Amino acid sequence: MSELEKLNKEIVACRKCPRLVEWREEVARVKRRAYLDHDYWGKPVPGFGDPNARVLVVGLAPGAHGSNRTGRQFTGDASGGFLYPALYRAGFANQASSESRSDGLILTDMYITASGRCAPPDNKPSPEELNHCQPYLERELEILKPRVIVCLGRIAFERILKIFSVRGSVYKFGHGASYQLADGVWVLCSYHPSQQNTSTGKLTTKMFYEIWAQAKKFLNGN
Repeated sequence: MSELEKLNKEIVACRKCPRLVEWREEVARVKRRAYLDHDYWGKPVPGFGDPNARVLVVGLAPGAHGSNRTGRQFTGDASGGFLYPALYRAGFANQASSESRSDGLILTDMYITASGRCAPPDNKPSPEELNHCQPYLERELEILKPRVIVCLGRIAFERILKIFSVRGSVYKFGHGASYQLADGVWVLCSYHPSQQNTSTGKLTTKMFYEIWAQAKKFLNGN
């Protein structure tokens, strides 16, 4: 068993946050009307992707009826519906959609994870809950040693800065902002592909594609 597999097994078994355990399991039990015949995952959602990835994508937390249902990051909800077409166009994914863990999606040179591993009420994990998940993110960085980290949203950006012990007013979140940290690692910021951001035009398809094009430039040393 690889180090990533060991870590993911530990993540899936985690019950450190009583509020999140209660919520994720209640959602999985009650279900949404559209998914009454689905077998919900209802556990912490591990990262997934290429174990040799040079690009690490960090989101916020599983959606109640998305990843908490399917068991895979950004799978089965509107955020994934916006993310995967962009990754497919950029060459990081072999298909433009992601509906279940068994749909054949393969990521190349990319690993996708999150700041929080359990679906939180109102999509808002507490700072304490995020701190409980922080060691998992740290270990993913240690194992993968990515060259580029794409942060989907401000919280993911702040969590990465905390790991690298980076502080100061120079590091500000903004769509398209990028910073080179320790060991030459590039951190690239993007608005989160939440339905709220994409339906209002805060994040457009063009804006999002430019993020992945920039990530590839960083990989190529540009």
